[in-house]
Amino acid sequence: MQENNFDDDIEMNDSEDADVYTLTDEDGNESEFELLGRHDENGQSYVALSPLDEEEGDDEEGSFIILKVVEEDGEEVFEAIEDDDEFDRIADIFEDELMQDIDYDDDEEESKSEE
Repeated sequence: MQENNFDDDIEMNDSEDADVYTLTDEDGNESEFELLGRHDENGQSYVALSPLDEEEGDDEEGSFIILKVVEEDGEEVFEAIEDDDEFDRIADIFEDELMQDIDYDDDEEESKSEE
């Protein structure tokens, strides 16, 4: 099995000026999402978005959605990934990258140095 390293292809959003998108669902309900990262692969772009207005009890903290970026009438539009294999592959890439951004060792070292 060939292992691919996609880390160079993922652009994570680390800036304080976060990109926020308002998405509208099928029922016309609008929700705001923060861009967590973008991944380009074989000419196709994908985004990971985190909901900004999560209500208590809705989704678990740290959840995100993954959408495909397509161009319609010269504008970028996000759409669901219909192919299960494609979705699983892209989800794994984002999950791996997002988990690398969490550094649990630093928290442990800080608490030890405070003692």
